[in-house]
Amino acid sequence: MSTDDIPAEVSEYLASLDGNRGEATRVVFEAVAGAMPPGYQLGIQWGMPGWVVPLERYPHTYNGQPLAYVSIAAQKNYTSLYLMCLYAGSDDDAAFRAAWAAGGRKLNMGKSCLRFTRLDDVDLDLVAESVAAHPVEEFIATYERSRN
Repeated sequence: MSTDDIPAEVSEYLASLDGNRGEATRVVFEAVAGAMPPGYQLGIQWGMPGWVVPLERYPHTYNGQPLAYVSIAAQKNYTSLYLMCLYAGSDDDAAFRAAWAAGGRKLNMGKSCLRFTRLDDVDLDLVAESVAAHPVEEFIATYERSRN
């Protein structure tokens, strides 16, 4: 998908996805949306749907862009769920990884990017719990600590 082909609206993006990958992406998106704490803003950023801390709430970012909290992108061979609240090395990241392992699923995750090909690959309850656990104020405080 070229940048000219990226839909401007989240609903268009989700509707453009086909097959099982599209269905899995939409189900994970809905689980994240249902768990999202108040104050985050949904839109298309960097070519994918995601929730950010609006610049009106926190304008002091390193790049002048809103702070990304959670994003989801359908790639060619898998879907990426970017969970910035679990950025590598945090206590929350370690707890997430331990809980995932306890659930018996194989984890395919980088610093904050959870990759999956099928809905069965995702622990929806754990993802939703992790998303819900970080109100905007806490996420901003974590970001500020990481920048110092």
